[in-house]
Amino acid sequence: MKSLMPVAAVVAALALSACSPVIEGGPPMALPIGLQETAQVGMITMSSAWLNAEDDFADTFNDEVHEELRRCMWGTALINVRIHLDDLQRAGRLETLLNGDGKHHLSGTVEFVDPARNNRVLGRFPIRVSTSAQGRVGGLLGDRQMMVSEAFGRAVCEEAFGRNPRDPGPHNATRG
Repeated sequence: MKSLMPVAAVVAALALSACSPVIEGGPPMALPIGLQETAQVGMITMSSAWLNAEDDFADTFNDEVHEELRRCMWGTALINVRIHLDDLQRAGRLETLLNGDGKHHLSGTVEFVDPARNNRVLGRFPIRVSTSAQGRVGGLLGDRQMMVSEAFGRAVCEEAFGRNPRDPGPHNATRG
């Protein structure tokens, strides 16, 4: 029984931390101009409210956002990113098949922090995105989590750094 108590305490702490925001919170803050050109993406930490998503959403989200941020944070100053997601709504596959289109929505708050300065918040942005389900075929067969996560990462780049990390075209999930 004694050996189960530490395990139960760790499991309880992990369960509580998965829902509690990793961000400090507060009003939006623009990144310093110099940092916009010198920042390099470090570790991404995500927390969320209760989201209706598949089990692998956090992995997909972190991978897609990291990929987008690598394209707009090309400097050498390592900056960590903390994200708290408030809402995720994905178009239903059957609904998209019947209607021919649908939208995926994701919103949250992003903070950029300096790990070298005791995780001081350098910038904070609310992000809200909507992206197309890509018609009947995309809605039925597409990776909804990837589409909305990529759109979120792109929006972070546009909001924080004023640049879209990808050229428009059919080579990416959001086609924007």
